[in-house]
Amino acid sequence: MKCIKCSENAVISLYRHNAGFCKEHFTEYFHKQINKAAKDHKMFVKDDKVMVCVSGGKDSLVLWHILHSYGLDTTGMYVSLGIGEYSQKSKEKVRKFAEKHGLKAIIVDLEEKGHPIPMLASRTRRNACSVCGQVKRHYFNKVAFDEGFTVVATGHNLDDEAARLFGNVLRWDTAHLGKMSPNLPEDGDTMKRKVKPLMRLTEKEVAAYAFLHGIDYIPDECPMSKGASSLEYKKALNELESKMPGTKHFFYLEYFNLAADRFEIKEENKDKLKKCLKCGMDSYLDVCSFCRLMEKAE
Repeated sequence: MKCIKCSENAVISLYRHNAGFCKEHFTEYFHKQINKAAKDHKMFVKDDKVMVCVSGGKDSLVLWHILHSYGLDTTGMYVSLGIGEYSQKSKEKVRKFAEKHGLKAIIVDLEEKGHPIPMLASRTRRNACSVCGQVKRHYFNKVAFDEGFTVVATGHNLDDEAARLFGNVLRWDTAHLGKMSPNLPEDGDTMKRKVKPLMRLTEKEVAAYAFLHGIDYIPDECPMSKGASSLEYKKALNELESKMPGTKHFFYLEYFNLAADRFEIKEENKDKLKKCLKCGMDSYLDVCSFCRLMEKAE
């Protein structure tokens, strides 16, 4: 296949756009998608202090690389989950990336804190992915608040968000459908604004960008994610995408044009936030879900 822009040999074929691109024009396309997402959803202002949540994987490191190249004030924030060799490898990828580009990385090590994810999941008899999400959300919010960041950026891509929307629709989970926005506003004093600049780009496209631009990342899936419902939703959508290219793109992006406003949570219906009696972070209950998880584990 030839590049649709210049007729050079294409390095990637994008069937949902019926197009192929050389390296130069794929990079141009990639940046256009991020800029469109950021503009359409008003993700950044010039003086933002951005905390990029990084895992050592392709999505978050590519995002950090790009936001830094745009001249934004960025810092990586990594939570080491305490999952053996997997966590050691991913932590090393984050450290090397930060060193290579002269960037700052904040690392929260759950082993050092005494509550790695495998131990928490075992003691509370809860699904590891659920526990992991809860713990990471707590530390992302806490570090962003403590360090004075104005916005938190995550590397969720089109595949991630389409699968999340698919799961919420299958369960008609109206509360979570109301929180699908790629720009979630600040909530209370301690929950900073959260944005997802890769929302228009697929996993394949992000992996191609990482390869073409020499971004070294850990390719392994988390060993504790086997059987996660999100992987099943992705599998189902990939089946549809292989037969009908553009399905994920249309399903997710048109949600915001045609349906998102129906699930918006009105201000008068929002639960009132209070301060957690244990950690002081904003919570809808007297003791936040993270602190209750810690109590149960102990």
